[in-house]
Amino acid sequence: MTSFVLNGKPVQVDVDPSTPLLWVLRESLNLTGTKYGCGMALCGACTVHLDGEAIRSCVAPLSRVAGKHVKTIEGLSDNLSHPLQRAWIEIDVPQCGYCQSGQIMSAAVLLAKISKPTDKDIDEAMSGNICRCGTYPRIRRAIHRAAELATSKAAAREPAITANEISAGELAAGAEVSR
Repeated sequence: MTSFVLNGKPVQVDVDPSTPLLWVLRESLNLTGTKYGCGMALCGACTVHLDGEAIRSCVAPLSRVAGKHVKTIEGLSDNLSHPLQRAWIEIDVPQCGYCQSGQIMSAAVLLAKISKPTDKDIDEAMSGNICRCGTYPRIRRAIHRAAELATSKAAAREPAITANEISAGELAAGAEVSR
């Protein structure tokens, strides 16, 4: 039995400790926002946070998270109110959307460390995340916008976006992946 804190809640799983965390999240805990991309920690689609640091869950054994805190894309917010989620929707970042949860999770670690990142900071932090659709310029703009949202007083006053307020076009563009 392995115990850890997942998205702020204690969990226990009875899974072989050598099982990659990605498969525990997706198959045992039914959190499918974290995606399988390459299985070799090269693409970033499977990025989650382990004690506040971005890791590739496809190669991290379950034993690595015992007693620690794990956050998945589902743990950023339950109503799309996280500045990155809001910026992703506002900038219309996703094309196919497959890599976007990993992109957002990497960006969240960046913004936790550097509240106003430069283009160079963003490029370095995001270099391990591949977007096959090439939405890198929109990803960079969205990270800058999220930094603005996080530091503005308006962000605290603006209501959270609910699933009912998202248009069909936004959903088709991948807003759903951000949840």
